[in-house]
Amino acid sequence: KYSLTPPKSELQSFFFHSRSHSLSVVKIDSKNLIMEDPTKIDPKNNRARADRPTGSYHIGDTDFEVEDTNEIGEATWGEVASACCVHSGGEWLMILVGLGLICFFLYFFLLGLDLMGSSAKVLGGCAAGSILGEDTNPVAALMIGVLATVLMQSSSTTTSIVVALVGADTVPARQAIYMIMGANIGTSVTNTIVAMGQMGDGDQLERAFAGATVHDLFNFLTVALLFPIEILTGYLFYITEAMVSGVVVEKGDKWEGPIKKVVSPLGSLIIKSNKGLIEDVAQGDTTCEAQYPTVCDDPDNPTYDTCSQGLISCDKKSGNCPAFFQAGASRSDDEVSGGVCFFIALIILVVCLIGLVTVLQKMLLGMSTRILYKATNINGYLAILVGVGITILVQSSSITTSTLTPLVGMGVLRLEQMLPLTLGANIGTTVTALLASMVSGKIVSLQVALAHLFFNITGIVIFYPIPFLRRIPLNGARALGKATRVWRGFPLVYILVMFVLIPLILFGISSLFTQNSLGFTILGALLVGIIVFGLAYYMFWWKCRGGATKCNDCFERRQAKQVVMRTLADDMDYMKAKIDALSVHTGLPDDDDADIEDGEQEALLAKKVQTDMQETAIPSPSAPVYSYASSGEPQSEDEMTA
Repeated sequence: KYSLTPPKSELQSFFFHSRSHSLSVVKIDSKNLIMEDPTKIDPKNNRARADRPTGSYHIGDTDFEVEDTNEIGEATWGEVASACCVHSGGEWLMILVGLGLICFFLYFFLLGLDLMGSSAKVLGGCAAGSILGEDTNPVAALMIGVLATVLMQSSSTTTSIVVALVGADTVPARQAIYMIMGANIGTSVTNTIVAMGQMGDGDQLERAFAGATVHDLFNFLTVALLFPIEILTGYLFYITEAMVSGVVVEKGDKWEGPIKKVVSPLGSLIIKSNKGLIEDVAQGDTTCEAQYPTVCDDPDNPTYDTCSQGLISCDKKSGNCPAFFQAGASRSDDEVSGGVCFFIALIILVVCLIGLVTVLQKMLLGMSTRILYKATNINGYLAILVGVGITILVQSSSITTSTLTPLVGMGVLRLEQMLPLTLGANIGTTVTALLASMVSGKIVSLQVALAHLFFNITGIVIFYPIPFLRRIPLNGARALGKATRVWRGFPLVYILVMFVLIPLILFGISSLFTQNSLGFTILGALLVGIIVFGLAYYMFWWKCRGGATKCNDCFERRQAKQVVMRTLADDMDYMKAKIDALSVHTGLPDDDDADIEDGEQEALLAKKVQTDMQETAIPSPSAPVYSYASSGEPQSEDEMTA
């Protein structure tokens, strides 16, 4: 009839949860049994779990950490409704102000993501377009999808370009499927970057990085399983080919989501990428160099109709050119502008992220985690549908996951709830490409979009319903989150290795096999053998030679050095204060107050040292010479002779 929470401190507290939704707290000290009403407990005066009779964490606790609902018990919907709706007039006013600030910071957070995506397309658009248009082998196509998405910071853009390439008969449909698999991996880099915005707090960084990488690990696992199956069987290609057989696709207008309609107008005033140029470069119709320098009929009043455009484009609907558009610009000018705007976007993201977290923490201060977990504890399959709906609205899985990552960092959203939401985001981003392909006028474009959809659905069906398979990405993400505890620089190394270094190495090696040269083929086979041997030795070293401990010690040393350098100035001030206090206590004179000048003091000290050395080194002629026997007693010269 009752569930009992174990005691958490020396002052034992038991929290009883009754099925009739009534609750009471029994506090037992050394002599007395005290009944307390939890509604009268002031969370501001109980800022640690050990001080709270209920034994649960509240947002803002000094010892806050994510809990297991089996440990603290589940709240009732009555408690959730009371915490949500029962407030005084002043509290309602503060809630409205907080909601306004959240909307403000969230809007500019989305603007920052939009600017970062546009800037990344300007910076890496030419490179992405050139590699997307290559006809290559499956491994290289997979790595091309990863690198192109990392360069452009948008899987939706990569997918739409691939769909356009397939429609133009530039890329075969089977190769496009491999590219889309790579885009699924590359899209998770954005929320991993966002997680690094919480590096100021070790607890939040651990949770946020785990919440971001659970998306990465699911995508890695899905690709690792389905990529070889697709190579061997081509099941995605043949299933989608059968589905689009006899379907008629007409040309129409592209669907635009409501969030994009709200954010894009302001973003287009700052910078707008020329996505059409990237597609043309990928199809081989032009080169980036051929578009420069840009020419305007009236350089002082550039418009869409009067100017040629490179990587930075003007708005076709309004005709206005963004702030970073430059008449007569070269390719390097546009790329520099893209780099500057990318830096500005990162600043906007960090500032808005700090603002969002601060406002949410203030609004949720004192809120019990039991209440929050009950409010967010929806069925996993329903959470997938929620993720699908949100991503369709914002037209980007990166935006969905990047917005949810700070909530995981705060402890408001548990990792188990983050996983199905990210899976829904994976499906939602395919719906965007699917809607675009349905008005593209090309059957093969629809086939590729369907292959993207079924690829994600297959991964969810395999890994999510079965509990022990579901725990693989969850446990892996927790382990990666704990690595940030050891070394704060781990997220940056993780991003560079997993999303840049490894894809580049695999792309380079796989390209050797497509050169139609025996020498390059042998070199590629040799490099593959070296990598396989290296991985096998690494696993042996990690498991049997204490590699895990050595890596952990290395990370700890790096983190300790960073902490020492950061606190060195304060430590020096502390040491000086202690030395001054010791001087006062012992009566030693300060250097400024000494009666002897520095020069005189040094001369006297040097003279005394010289005299002592002479007395020690030159014995007196009349003095007996002593030596030490084995017993340690001194002996004279006569005794030694005898």
